[in-house]
Amino acid sequence: MLLPALRRFTLLLAVISVGTALCSAALGLLLGSSVSVSIAIGFYLIGCFLLLGGFFFGNLGPVRPRSQEDAGGDIFSLFQIRSRRLRWATREEQEEAINTSAVFLPLGLVLILLGVVSDSRHSLF
Repeated sequence: MLLPALRRFTLLLAVISVGTALCSAALGLLLGSSVSVSIAIGFYLIGCFLLLGGFFFGNLGPVRPRSQEDAGGDIFSLFQIRSRRLRWATREEQEEAINTSAVFLPLGLVLILLGVVSDSRHSLF
């Protein structure tokens, strides 16, 4: 059970890191920056974004809106004072939030470590 999960995690990490490196290098070349510095910054940004996503997915509360209309799909619904119909999250929804957080957090940490390793402005030793 752990070996297939590790294989999927490694494949996901490889796809995200290669995609981040390619997009960061292309953007760095367009802006006239050093490729290694732009790759490191790309790893830092995507890693931080995944860490924040993992934090917020892990902290979803036990209460969910009853329907999409109750969730308020636009920015103006934040300022409306109205009664909202709420329900308790199912066990599956709670487990999904925790599992998503458990994937995002290690991915973010590894990407930040890849950024530290690939950053040519500072030496590790």
